[in-house]
Amino acid sequence: MSSVIFRKFGEELNAFVGRHVVVVAGDGKEYTGQLVGVDERLNIVLDKVVGAGAGVFKVAMNGENVREIRLTERPFDYKALGERLNRVFPGLVSVREDIGAIIVMEKIKVTDKGVTEGNGLAADKVKAIFDDYVREPRK
Repeated sequence: MSSVIFRKFGEELNAFVGRHVVVVAGDGKEYTGQLVGVDERLNIVLDKVVGAGAGVFKVAMNGENVREIRLTERPFDYKALGERLNRVFPGLVSVREDIGAIIVMEKIKVTDKGVTEGNGLAADKVKAIFDDYVREPRK
């Protein structure tokens, strides 16, 4: 059971990579930036850092000094988009949150940026569904 929990924690934490976060250090100081790397010990690398002082653009922090990591942007809802795609392509949609993608028909890859692999009429349809999905207001 603990390995399942650890794996789920890792998947959730990996979803923060590439996103804007606020990191609270052990001394209470906050650093804002883009999380570009993290490991199982919470050692992190932040890019485009605010709060580290003048002339500092990137910070690597020891996990023992990380008290909290806050995601400051809404995560992409792969499940909701996957359900919508599955209505059009029943049984041909695989939601892969572990890699941050949805695979349609084993040849079309959709990420939070749109269709990144695949072409043809099916890929055009997936793109149209994605575009409609991201235009809708989120609750």
